[in-house]
Amino acid sequence: MHFIITDASLARSRAIHLSGTRLALAVLSLSLALMLLAAAMYHWVFLKGAREGWPVVGTLVKLVVRDEFEQRDRFLRENLDAMARKLGEMQAKLVQLEALGERVSGLAGLNPADIASPPGQGGPLVSGRALTVEELQATLADLDQLTADNTDLMTVVESRLIDQRIAKMMLPTQAPVLAGHLGSPFGWRIDPFTGRNALHTGLDFQAEPGTPVLAAAGGVVVAQEVHPAYGNMVEVDHGNELITRYAHVSRFLVKKGDLVKRGQKIAEVGTTGRSTGPHLHFEVMVQGVPQDPAKFLAAGRDPDSQRVARAGSPRLRARTALDPPTGR
Repeated sequence: MHFIITDASLARSRAIHLSGTRLALAVLSLSLALMLLAAAMYHWVFLKGAREGWPVVGTLVKLVVRDEFEQRDRFLRENLDAMARKLGEMQAKLVQLEALGERVSGLAGLNPADIASPPGQGGPLVSGRALTVEELQATLADLDQLTADNTDLMTVVESRLIDQRIAKMMLPTQAPVLAGHLGSPFGWRIDPFTGRNALHTGLDFQAEPGTPVLAAAGGVVVAQEVHPAYGNMVEVDHGNELITRYAHVSRFLVKKGDLVKRGQKIAEVGTTGRSTGPHLHFEVMVQGVPQDPAKFLAAGRDPDSQRVARAGSPRLRARTALDPPTGR
């Protein structure tokens, strides 16, 4: 395409040749410029008419704004309804959790009413009308309070259960000898050395020399010494003025000040001290007063302790009758 441009007096002229590509670019540029100009004019006229309240423009603005508000309100309503349903599900789950917490606290010996205040309230969020944002915020605040109450309850329950577990682990319910038989029980018997009636302050477990001696419960070793009557002796303090004693051992595997756990090997069976044969003399003392260890072992309901608690062979029972009254 050719364009010839001349001045008014036709004295000068200029020819412009446009190829197909150049022509397309020129048309595109012109169209884009016209579109930008139209958009700018429309925006200017629309804003000016909206500010000055032109009749037609003002009506159009109101329609556009109302439609935009309706869409926004519909979007918010749909989201609020979804949140309300979700809150209802959360409330139901929290009520179930609260009921579980009450049952668990009962097992721990606690009264939930003494811990969580005010008592938890809740239930599925059911309503016959659409909820407002304020109502949802209030419900969220209630859920937050209920969650805090249940957290406090579970924390106290956990602490109590841990205390109970520790207390249980500190009770001497573990049989100190597994591969053995029960000899002389706790109580009065004839002293084999003096021939007189005397109190036997513990249990004798007949076993071969070198048999492992286990800690009946967790605690701290407070004595690891050689006693004139008990021979090689270990004492473990379990707290609350409760001490277990393991006498006549042949070998120490712990020393004073060591921390031991239930079932830990602390010594080996022997026949040191005032003893007539290889066995372990096991004592339980509360506030320094000897107690019957069989009651503690029975409380543990340990199959091994029940097996050990059964009487041994006639030969072992006969030798047990010769043991001294104090288990030595």
